[in-house]
Amino acid sequence: MTYQEKIDKAKARLMLDHPYFGTIASALKLEKNNELLTFSSDGERMSYNSEYIEKLELPEVEFVMANGAMHSVLKHQHRSAGRTNWLWQTATDYVVNGMLVKNGMQPPVYANYEAKFDGMYAEEVYELLRAEMNSDEELASEEQQTEQIEEVDDVHAENLTAQADYEASEDAKEEQEGTSDDKKEEQTLPETDELSEEMKEQLEQIFQKLKRQDSLPKDLHFVVPEYFSHKVDWREMLYGYIASYAKSTYSFVPPNMKYLYRGIYLPSLSSDLLRIVVAIDTSGSVDETLLAEFLGEINSIMQSYPNYEIDVITADAKVQSHKVFLPGESLDYEVSGGGGTDFRPVFEYIDSYINYPTLLLYFTDGMGTFPEQEPSYDVMWVMPEELEVPFGEVMVLETPGE
Repeated sequence: MTYQEKIDKAKARLMLDHPYFGTIASALKLEKNNELLTFSSDGERMSYNSEYIEKLELPEVEFVMANGAMHSVLKHQHRSAGRTNWLWQTATDYVVNGMLVKNGMQPPVYANYEAKFDGMYAEEVYELLRAEMNSDEELASEEQQTEQIEEVDDVHAENLTAQADYEASEDAKEEQEGTSDDKKEEQTLPETDELSEEMKEQLEQIFQKLKRQDSLPKDLHFVVPEYFSHKVDWREMLYGYIASYAKSTYSFVPPNMKYLYRGIYLPSLSSDLLRIVVAIDTSGSVDETLLAEFLGEINSIMQSYPNYEIDVITADAKVQSHKVFLPGESLDYEVSGGGGTDFRPVFEYIDSYINYPTLLLYFTDGMGTFPEQEPSYDVMWVMPEELEVPFGEVMVLETPGE
């Protein structure tokens, strides 16, 4: 089996057995680089030595791909806080590999893995590694200890290669010996390289989707604790969702003839019309203040797009009303209903009367009867608190002041 076949098969097996690792690994840009000893990941691109991959067993290649994927999620630069760069990367690698082993994966030989680091955050592992280096009896003084750690800070080490095996070139050593203390301090503070906003958004969406499916790996919170403590602002999340469905290719030749009878002259899309459906639970348990704020935010966002339709449906145990809003029209609605909550009629109505919806935003308290089948379009449940749903994602719409 060639190295490329191993990589392809490893990604496919990760998608089946470990969907979180597999989804991220599939999004990585891969680059062959046989100047590397093993492989390296900078967050968006994974470089690898093809000869190294060819020597590994398939389960070990899966481990390598998962490790590279997790280095996309780590965001070391946001948490390194001035720590020595290579030592911090080594600490994060121990945490990543410990998590992969915890999830039943097979590490290759020389992987940065020690059971004593299981259940630790990268910050804890870093301090232990540094303490071990500083306790080395071969180092004569505290000043020499610090220099010994910082002198190899320019190493862009492969993720699976133990740093103890690294020896700097003579030229590098001479250059480092002549480096001032101020320069050395600067070398330990590489805080500029960040993941692109697009990559960050993609990783967040993968996390949220698999969290809903209860498919997140064991011990992931040790690797990315910010995912479990950070609360995303609902306006930012809403904007990201609408933006991800927006089309950008328009033309007035020919125009969109559908709404000329209403005196509205719209460009025609070269692809499907962006159609967002907003369903409002009018069973009596929805906060109208929050609802007005939510619709106002949608209205503001949609002003950025020249061609769309927003279908607003109100429903309790049955559909009460349906109105289509076009560019330039203010979103308004009439509350009617007040009965029990059944989500099924809305989905049945969409299937019967709305062509090719791309996204349904369902504003509700979540207390109702869900459909048994997941629809073909995406669903975002907008709720005042996070509840379990059978499909789709949940956006928590916080009350003012929270």
